[in-house]
Amino acid sequence: MEMIRDCNENGIDSGITISCDRECVVLSGRKWERDIAELKNCIIFIDEGHNFVLSQDFATAIRHSSNYYVIVTRERLENIPYSVDEIYGIRTSGRYGELKSSYHEFYRLYENIPFKGNGKIENILTEDSNSGYQFFREIIQEHGGDCIAAAGKSNMAKAVMDSKGPVLVIADGAAFGPEMERITELMKIRDNIYLYLPESFEWLILQSGLILRENLLDMLAKPYAYIDSEKYFSWEQFFTEVLQDSTKGTIYQYAKSKLNPVYLHENNKMKILTAIRPLADRLGW
Repeated sequence: MEMIRDCNENGIDSGITISCDRECVVLSGRKWERDIAELKNCIIFIDEGHNFVLSQDFATAIRHSSNYYVIVTRERLENIPYSVDEIYGIRTSGRYGELKSSYHEFYRLYENIPFKGNGKIENILTEDSNSGYQFFREIIQEHGGDCIAAAGKSNMAKAVMDSKGPVLVIADGAAFGPEMERITELMKIRDNIYLYLPESFEWLILQSGLILRENLLDMLAKPYAYIDSEKYFSWEQFFTEVLQDSTKGTIYQYAKSKLNPVYLHENNKMKILTAIRPLADRLGW
C-alpha cells in the first residue's frame, strides 16, 4: 500500500515502478466517495483501519463502479456480496536464514474445507425460498429429510445452530464470503455440518448441459472475461441473467422466484445433480 501511494505521489523519484495494465490507486481519507465517483477502470487498494468499508454508503458507492477493489481488513463486510474464493490471508516466511529477509504470499483462506463424515443428511439449509430451495427440497424429501430457508445469508449461522441432526448448507459461493468465518467456526465444533457452495443455483443449471447457448462453456470457464462490474454487483446476478436470457420462450424458461417444474423431471433433475456428482454420491442421492 505504501509503495503504491509513494509511486503515485512521487513518480520516478520514488524509485518504484508499477507494472499493471490498469491504474493502481490507494483510497483513504474523508473524500473517498468523491474519489470513487471520479475513478474509472482502476484497481483500488484500501488498507485496514478505514471503517468506511463497513458502511452501506460504501457498498452503494461501489455498486455500479467499473473499478476492482482490493480491501485489507479483518472485518466481515456484510454489505458487499464477495466470493468465498476471493478471501485471502497473507503468509510471511523467512527466505534468507540469518539475514531475516522475508517475502509475502497470498493464499485462499477457504480453499479446502473438509467434508466430514458420510452420515445421512436430515436437512438442507438454503439462503432463501427461491428456485434453488424448491429444487433441493424436492431432492431431500425423496430421502426423508426437509429443506429449510434461512431468509437471507446473514441468518444462515443462526439457522445452522438451531438445526438438529446433520445439515447440509447450500449457498451461493459467489456472494457468501461475509458468512464464511461464522459457518466454518461452527463446523469446528460440530461434525455434522456439511457445506456446498456452487457459484449459484443458476450456475448449476448452466453447468448441467440442459441449456444450449453460444460461448456458454467459455462463460462458465472464464466468467471474469464476460462480467461487467458496473452492471452486475455479484457473479450470481450475471449467471441469473444468462440463464433467463438463454431460456426465454422455451420449455426451460427460468424464473428465480418460482421453479419451472420442467427442472424436476427425472432426466433433467439427474443432469443438474450430475454437476454436483461427487457430493451427490457421498450423500447417496
